[in-house]
Amino acid sequence: MKRSLCVTLGMTIAAVPTGMSAQSFPTNDPVLRQIWTEAHQNGQLVPLAQALLDSVGPRLTGSPGHRAGNDWAVATFQRWGIPARNEQYGTWRSWRRGITHVDLLEPRVRTLEGTMLAWSPGTSGPVTGGVAILPESGFEAWLPSVRGKYVMVSFPQPTCRPDASWKEFALPDSFEKMRKERAAGQEAWNRRIQATGLTTRDLPRRLEEAGAVGVLTSNWSAGWGVNKVFQARTERVPTLDLSCEDYGLVYRLAENRQNPVVGVNAQAEFLGERPVFNTIAEIRGTEKPNEYVMLSAHFDSWDAASGATDNGTGTVVMMEAMRILRKVYPRPKRTILVGLWGGEEQGLNGSRAFASDNPRIVSGLHALFNQDNGTGRVINISMQGLTGAGNYFTRWLGQIPAEITRHIQTDVPGVPGGGGSDYASFICAGAPAFSLSSLNWEYGTYTWHTNRDTFDKIAWDDVRNNALLVAMLTYLASEDPTRMPRDRQTSMTNTRTGQPVTWPACQQPARTSGQSTR
Repeated sequence: MKRSLCVTLGMTIAAVPTGMSAQSFPTNDPVLRQIWTEAHQNGQLVPLAQALLDSVGPRLTGSPGHRAGNDWAVATFQRWGIPARNEQYGTWRSWRRGITHVDLLEPRVRTLEGTMLAWSPGTSGPVTGGVAILPESGFEAWLPSVRGKYVMVSFPQPTCRPDASWKEFALPDSFEKMRKERAAGQEAWNRRIQATGLTTRDLPRRLEEAGAVGVLTSNWSAGWGVNKVFQARTERVPTLDLSCEDYGLVYRLAENRQNPVVGVNAQAEFLGERPVFNTIAEIRGTEKPNEYVMLSAHFDSWDAASGATDNGTGTVVMMEAMRILRKVYPRPKRTILVGLWGGEEQGLNGSRAFASDNPRIVSGLHALFNQDNGTGRVINISMQGLTGAGNYFTRWLGQIPAEITRHIQTDVPGVPGGGGSDYASFICAGAPAFSLSSLNWEYGTYTWHTNRDTFDKIAWDDVRNNALLVAMLTYLASEDPTRMPRDRQTSMTNTRTGQPVTWPACQQPARTSGQSTR
């Protein structure tokens, strides 16, 4: 029987209601039953996520928010009686976001939905300027005209209504016409960019050198009211992302020579190169302390929202699983580690650094479970090209209640992941590291790297399912009498492309922001 978690605004957030029992335990293992009971009767997922996402907030690599989150995680583990520490793996450019206020002032007044990109310079008080659009040709001759203006560098979407809405309501011919016109418009815009002779990475710097007071972008994520917000390339003037709707408004005004004027007050503070950390927690093994079961999730996020499903949910899943294990399984056979990684969004830097700095742990790794693609329940586990892993997962999953495992398919033997999330920092060395892949929940459109990745997007029953799965897998892996072999599939093919796959090479982390290529 399932019940939803209940959150009461303005009151203490309660644990999950009691009295919930699994319908099917394949074994009588008392620890598995205790894990289930603890998760349902005393679950801490909601208060953990609320504190992390609402109070600490987003955790941009190197930012004060990221460091505050590290300290919060260590304090939380220690409160549970779990030794924890922050391990420095390098330094990064530290940046503090302040307010972003963007207004259309002429030909009418409207407050626009917009925010600075990460690591953008701010303004020194309000800065007002006209608006310019990239020309179709003659970029160098046009360039002096941008002085004192905000320059629009993104394609203006002809509709901010998602395709699913068009498909449901429009006549088929109308839908197809819109799609063709949009594709043609995007191609024409791409030609404008090409005509500048610059890449999208270099163009903003050239505009600020020419005297532009800011750069306006809009990276629509093809859903209602949602944009992806990454990092700025300007060094002296702000780069601002406007919502699809408001970017289109300002663009049409400029295109039709209706003389839009925009005012921006954007605050940002650069704090220099600062230490960056992974948070590590540990329950020491009693019989095989030099063999490891590891729980893995990246702790950093982009910061246009709260970093809820990327990867706050993965973080609290691993923390909750560790809390439960500390309570019901305090003397594991193998050492249980949690790695909450920094710098994943800049190239898996935290986990790659940990793997590089801790060859003894990589060598002793029995299994690593990583979760990083949203709020959905786990539905797929690839064996990552390890030929012996399937037998272990078959045995482990066979002991876990069907309420959890019925959703899960295993990909045997699978192929090793070369990137994408932190398990790749370990599987490249042949260590048994596995990605717990989740149900979509429109992750790519609505929450992955967007301005809508917030607490309210979490599906609590699915997240609780994942915490139970991780806790149970970790317990079973710790107890397993044999160690998972590292035999590799020698002939591998990408099932989507049909191309041969080779084992990925381990990459060195960027230890400073100056080493970053992103």
